[in-house]
Amino acid sequence: MENYAIVIFILAVMIGLSSIADHIKIPYPILLIIAGIAVGFIPSLPPIDINPEIIFLIFLPPLLYDAAFNISFKEFKTNINTILTLAISLVFITAVGIAVVAHYMIPGMSWPVSFVLGAILSATDAVAAMSITKGLGLSHKTNTILEGESLVNDASALVAYRFAVAAVTGTAFVFWKASLEFAVLMAGGFLIGMVMSRILAFILKRIHDNHLATISFMLLMPFVTYLIAEEVHVSGVIAVVILGLGISRFSNKVFPEQLKNQSKNIWDIIIFLLNGLIFILIGLQFPYVYKNINSADILPYIGYSLVITIVALLLRMARVFLQRFNLQKAFQKGKHKITEDALLDFKNSLIISWSGMRGIVSLAIAIGLPATLSDGSAFPQRNAIIFISVVVVLFTLIGQGLTLPWLVKKLATEDEG
Repeated sequence: MENYAIVIFILAVMIGLSSIADHIKIPYPILLIIAGIAVGFIPSLPPIDINPEIIFLIFLPPLLYDAAFNISFKEFKTNINTILTLAISLVFITAVGIAVVAHYMIPGMSWPVSFVLGAILSATDAVAAMSITKGLGLSHKTNTILEGESLVNDASALVAYRFAVAAVTGTAFVFWKASLEFAVLMAGGFLIGMVMSRILAFILKRIHDNHLATISFMLLMPFVTYLIAEEVHVSGVIAVVILGLGISRFSNKVFPEQLKNQSKNIWDIIIFLLNGLIFILIGLQFPYVYKNINSADILPYIGYSLVITIVALLLRMARVFLQRFNLQKAFQKGKHKITEDALLDFKNSLIISWSGMRGIVSLAIAIGLPATLSDGSAFPQRNAIIFISVVVVLFTLIGQGLTLPWLVKKLATEDEG
């Protein structure tokens, strides 16, 4: 009952602050994170443990499904080159870059442990970027690239994390085996998603006159798809994304307008509540991890987190602007079927670069670090990794989150000028 009361309290705070955020012109994710930090320092509040498996099961499937369902398939296909570049190659580049910096900057951090930290912070969270930029009038291209990146990059980050943790536990890393496993995870997730979307389409075609049953099936299927994919050890993230893309195209042909509106209203409420809970939980984790760190280490760790945040941002900017150059070069030579619509201008490139915030996936992966290794010894520098991860998430969300709306408006003003 105590936990039930805490959840109800958090939900009430979240809904209240979301309405206040509109009046004081601060992005509501930032306000919720700050509130979460403040609530977490309440002395009488019991520690709130986040179970990573619950986070992945409760939050990821509906958020990924909703993003995939609502994304423009035509825009997604047009910008697939940029999306895959950010969602796959940039994830691994960021993991390596952060690992190198962490290894040489943080005393006693071995290469395998550095790569664990790099993998945890390698993927961006477009939920945060889209929540913060909502209503700012971003182009369809920018929205599609940010959402498309988030649909795939979680899978890349989870694979990188799995291999990094295996290295810490002493398992030898073999590149070709890792690459093969990554391909199997992605292909398996794609296959499961295709099969489940066909099954759901078959069911919906026969019951779409019953609106409640139709919407209920659509709410349930992302969770079922994710669980089945994870059970057969392929990517649940990719499976849910393919499910969302498949059902989106199917629903446009079959669903009447009334059912589309009814379904959208229900999904909007669910996504609003899940997004709000995510940002509150991120804030709540800071006081919790703060108490597990030696007071003498707190300031140095915050400094390391700031450097890692800047390195991740610079790597992202470099990769995005390199992609812009590569697209222009390929278009001019008429190669790779790059159309003019796929090209990036300076404005899009800068906004996409600045939208590289970390979020709930990084947090859940960090908190899910095993406490002990197979031989019973403690996982090396576990508390340091979790603390730095949480602080980097906060730096990106609050720092970039507060400046991103200003940047978007500034670029829009220059365009008008």
